[in-house]
Amino acid sequence: MTPPAALSAIGWRWTPATLPPAWAALQAAHPQARPARIVEQHRSGYRVAEAPEQAQPAESLPEWQRAGSYRKGELAPEQRPAVGDWVLVEGQAPGALRIVALLPRLSAIKRGAAGEHYRQQVIAANIDTAFVVCGLDADFNPRRIERYLLLVAGHGVQPVVVLTKADKDAADPEAARAQLGGLEVPVLALNAKAPEAVAQLSPWLSPGQSVVLVGSSGAGKSTLTNTLLGIEKMKTGAVRAHDARGRHTTTHRALIALPGGACIIDTPGMRELKPTGEEDLAESFADIEALAAQCRFRDCRHAREPGCAVRAAVERGALDGRRVANFLKLSAEVGGAADRLAHRLAQKAEARAPGKPARRPSERPHGRR
Repeated sequence: MTPPAALSAIGWRWTPATLPPAWAALQAAHPQARPARIVEQHRSGYRVAEAPEQAQPAESLPEWQRAGSYRKGELAPEQRPAVGDWVLVEGQAPGALRIVALLPRLSAIKRGAAGEHYRQQVIAANIDTAFVVCGLDADFNPRRIERYLLLVAGHGVQPVVVLTKADKDAADPEAARAQLGGLEVPVLALNAKAPEAVAQLSPWLSPGQSVVLVGSSGAGKSTLTNTLLGIEKMKTGAVRAHDARGRHTTTHRALIALPGGACIIDTPGMRELKPTGEEDLAESFADIEALAAQCRFRDCRHAREPGCAVRAAVERGALDGRRVANFLKLSAEVGGAADRLAHRLAQKAEARAPGKPARRPSERPHGRR
């Protein structure tokens, strides 16, 4: 039995026999419900689709209508639905369509949300591939690319670095590839406006595949989306001449079906890329981790310790010192985020002492969330 064609066009590729067990259990618990996919997320709620170009507003569960919290008994922010999530719906649009269950995610890309307090933000869910898009102009930044790859790694998503604006006179794709030495991921250079880009990206755009585009504003994500669609659907804009920065032409995440059967999620540019504390640096920095295993001391910080294999590789020109510096910086950030995550989870698991009344909001310590 093949999946329904309309659902297949927005990423559904399961039959009753291949359905993940947890999904099958939820479908059995809601026999009148049918699958749909969240294709847009707004402050006012969600829009879901059961076929391409048929996004409809749907009433969400009550717990999704409140801001996420790490307090005990409440839904954590990353447990709320995101674009790409599969849900079960009942009723019909307009007016009576409602979500009754969220199907467990098969993959997700997350970041630490901006702000002082720890909170996770889901960029996209149930994704097969992430195109990390970066322009071959002033936007090109190997260290930022490494940061994006760190957020993608370890979540069941295949990263692909896509270097756009390869047609510009000053573009040097080979020099850019040399600066990205050590990355064990595909690196493509292309003109996002050219039809040839479709063929270059086709290995990751087969029917049923879901891809997300991430990168800074002005990198060419919306231009690339339009090229893959074959129509000017997404708004695009010029970049500033002095730094190649663009405006947020994409204002919200949206899932779009492509003519070839894959679907793509375009995202607004992200200027802040904080780790969540769940990342594994070994996946993004395998070359440095392999060298670190050869250091004389197991707790080597790769600074002034004798017998440091990492520093020796930098000194003989086999390893880029800037990549090592970024590795150390990201290691510290991931460690700090992991501590904050552990604290939040401990708070969430902490039961109130028997017989002790709950504090009123006015009695909570200043700054507590």
